[in-house]
Amino acid sequence: MELRQLRYFVAVVETGSMGRAARALGVVTSALSQQIQRLEGELATVLLTRSARGVTPTEAGMAFARQAQLVLRHADEAVRAAQHARLSGQVSVGLTPTTAAVLALPLLCAMRERYPDVHLQLIESLSGNLVSQLNTRQVDLAIVFQTGERGRWDSTPLLKERLFLMGHEDLLADFPMTALSLKSLGDLPLVLPASRHGLRAVLNAAFERAGVRPNLIAEVDGLAVLMDMARAGLAATIQPGSALARASDPTIKALAFTQRDMVRPSFIASLPEDELSPAALATRRVISETALALVQSDQWPGAH
Repeated sequence: MELRQLRYFVAVVETGSMGRAARALGVVTSALSQQIQRLEGELATVLLTRSARGVTPTEAGMAFARQAQLVLRHADEAVRAAQHARLSGQVSVGLTPTTAAVLALPLLCAMRERYPDVHLQLIESLSGNLVSQLNTRQVDLAIVFQTGERGRWDSTPLLKERLFLMGHEDLLADFPMTALSLKSLGDLPLVLPASRHGLRAVLNAAFERAGVRPNLIAEVDGLAVLMDMARAGLAATIQPGSALARASDPTIKALAFTQRDMVRPSFIASLPEDELSPAALATRRVISETALALVQSDQWPGAH
C-alpha cells in the first residue's frame, strides 16, 4: 500500500467523482481508477459503490477514508518536520537583471517563510556570466537563457517570456500596435545586449531566420543604461516585459512581436542533483513554485 493510493482514495471520497478527483490530482481518470482497484484488491474489500451519478464510499470505505486522512496528515507533518530540521546552510542563486526585477523579492519572501534557516545568496549578473559561474561551482543554481555549450550541470525548463520592442513613444509612433515583425523595423536604431548575453543569442537567431540585418548603433550589457538610452529616445531595444518591472515609464512603449520565435526561454540550471544540498534542492523547488505563482497572478509580464 502506497501513500499515493491513500491520497487518490481520499480525493475520490471528498469529490464523489473519479473524474473530478483525477482533475484535482492532475492524473488521468483511468490511472486513478486502476490505483483504486489495486487498493481494493489488496484489502480484499469493496471501498466504493460506483454508479452513473458518481461514486460513494461503502461502510468499509468510510472507515478506511477516516484512517487514511489521519495517516496522510501524519505523513505531511513528518515531511515538514524533517525538512525544517535539516534545511539550513547557504544556497547561492544567480539571476539576470530582468529576472531579478520580477523574481528576486518574491523568492526571498517565500524562502524566509518556508525555510528561515536557509541563508540565500542572490547574485545578479548576465546569463553568460552565470553559466561560467555554474561551471566553476561559484553558484548552486541559476536561471539562464540557453543550454548549449556547458559544463556538468542540469537544466529544467522554467518559463518562456514574450519579447517586446521597447522605446520612447515618439521614436515608435509610426509602428503598428499589432502585426509587428522584425522585418517592419526597417532602419530603426537599436541598442541590444552584447553577444555573450543569452538574450542576444535568441535575437541573433531570430534576425537570421527573418533575413533581417538590424540597425545596431550600440551594445550595452547593463540593463539600466540600456533602458536609459531607450527612454532618451536614442534607440529602441528588444527586451522581455520584465525589463519594465522595476520602473514603469509612461513615455516608453512596449510593442509585442507576432512572430512565435520572439520568445526567451528560461531554464533553472544547477549543479547535478547528487552535488546539491537538501537546502539547494528545496530552493530549486521554491523557485519553480514562485515563478508559477507570479505567472498565474499576471505579475510576470509576458511570461507563460
